[in-house]
Amino acid sequence: MGGVVEKWAPAWSALATKLFFLWPVVNNHIPAGLRQWLATVGERLTAYFSPYLHVTISEYGHERFRRSDFFLAVEAYLSHACARRARKLRADLGKDARTLQVTVDDHQEVTDSFRGDVKLWWYPSKKSSRTSVISIYLGQDESRFYSLVFHRRHRDLVLDEYLPHVLAEGRAVTVRNRQRHLFTNNASGGGSNPYSRKGIWSHLNIEHPATFDTLAMDPDEKEAIIDDLTAFRDSKDYYTKVGKAWKRGYLLHGPPGTGKSTMIAAIANFLDYDVYDLELTAVKNNTDLRKLYIETTGKSIIVIEDIDCSVDLTGKRKKAADDKKASSDGGEGDADKPKLPTEPEKEEASKVTLSGLLNFIDGLWSACGGERIIIFTTNHKEKLDPALIRRGRMDVHIEMSYCRFEAFKVLAKNYLGVEEHPLFGEIRRLLEETEMSPADVAENLMPMSKRKKREPDACLAGLIEALKKTKEDAAVAKAEAEAKEEASGNNGDEAAGKTEMDKSSSSSGSKANATI
Repeated sequence: MGGVVEKWAPAWSALATKLFFLWPVVNNHIPAGLRQWLATVGERLTAYFSPYLHVTISEYGHERFRRSDFFLAVEAYLSHACARRARKLRADLGKDARTLQVTVDDHQEVTDSFRGDVKLWWYPSKKSSRTSVISIYLGQDESRFYSLVFHRRHRDLVLDEYLPHVLAEGRAVTVRNRQRHLFTNNASGGGSNPYSRKGIWSHLNIEHPATFDTLAMDPDEKEAIIDDLTAFRDSKDYYTKVGKAWKRGYLLHGPPGTGKSTMIAAIANFLDYDVYDLELTAVKNNTDLRKLYIETTGKSIIVIEDIDCSVDLTGKRKKAADDKKASSDGGEGDADKPKLPTEPEKEEASKVTLSGLLNFIDGLWSACGGERIIIFTTNHKEKLDPALIRRGRMDVHIEMSYCRFEAFKVLAKNYLGVEEHPLFGEIRRLLEETEMSPADVAENLMPMSKRKKREPDACLAGLIEALKKTKEDAAVAKAEAEAKEEASGNNGDEAAGKTEMDKSSSSSGSKANATI
């Protein structure tokens, strides 16, 4: 009996599909009351004669402007697990324009099995809108859907186990095949229509090759960062338990050329996250900043580079402090002074405030989406407002310092393929006495000239000469600074002595005049 039922399953499904497409035509030519009665009778007849149930997964759910995650998971699952059993396929290039993606074509039957003996049938289909109105919204002119057919005795198994299995497997396939992106916010900061073609974020594919293996950094510090990232990635339940949003902040600070951008690329490659490079100067105000955050996705890194140079986040505090200081210095004397005309203040391009940025990091909106890392970079940590980088906002502070010997060994292995060399001893000594960034060390190790010809001896000797010259230049600059400071001190003493003499002369003259 079971074989007969399964034999007729495609026929029942085909009949149901035809009725599905014919019904809108009939629907337009019969009264509403009769239409409702026919629909009820049709459902009862179908339920009485057909032992099969249908589940429809639409491309667009309640959010008409965003494709259903379940639909995308089903599409990925069928393409990976069932496409080889379909008679008609659809092939296209992936988002990276290099990977071939094969999916099941519309109106094609695909069979699947679950738990060995449970058979299921999938039917990808699409339905065009019958209205003559052209919609500006995605998915309104044409909708696609998947119809799943199965025997009603497997109802609980399909709903409780099979569909969650399809969702999990489809998401896993999507993660394995997805191309990570590097996003940047558009200059407008977003328009009135967030679903316009331009959007508020633009993106390119991430192709940066940096990894923690190639990052020039002390191995112990590197391992600590990897452990922290791993703990964050695997701690969704913990964050929920303690009542915190699933996000983490990292502050990368240090001189230029110490590898802050490379660190960001290594983190993205390690976690397999997208990167949102946020340019604060292109954001008009706090509201647009919040919109940008809402449009980011989970499993992403939000980066604000050189945050101390982006916008003036402490201007209001400085102004208040200056006003208070001016008031305490004696405003009565200043009141009699004529006020000079001042130039009208120019309107700043960005109105992002410190308060808005703090809400961006850990306000209520920061909990939307989950699994995000926020990274600030700066060359001058001391210039940042303490409220911006306190623990809880920037949870981990990573100092990217000048190149030391352990970091040099990573660079020597990367660029020259050597782990030991007789010149390493002298290089170690010079690195401890010289402030040279990893970027400068790497540049000296790159055997680009024909003279070096990728010879480690020549490259390492060139690095030694560069380190010696840097050390000498630093010594000369230090001596000049000290001499300038000493000269400035002497000039100050002379000026102070002259002032005292002038005061003494003035005092003597006053006494003489008084006597006369």
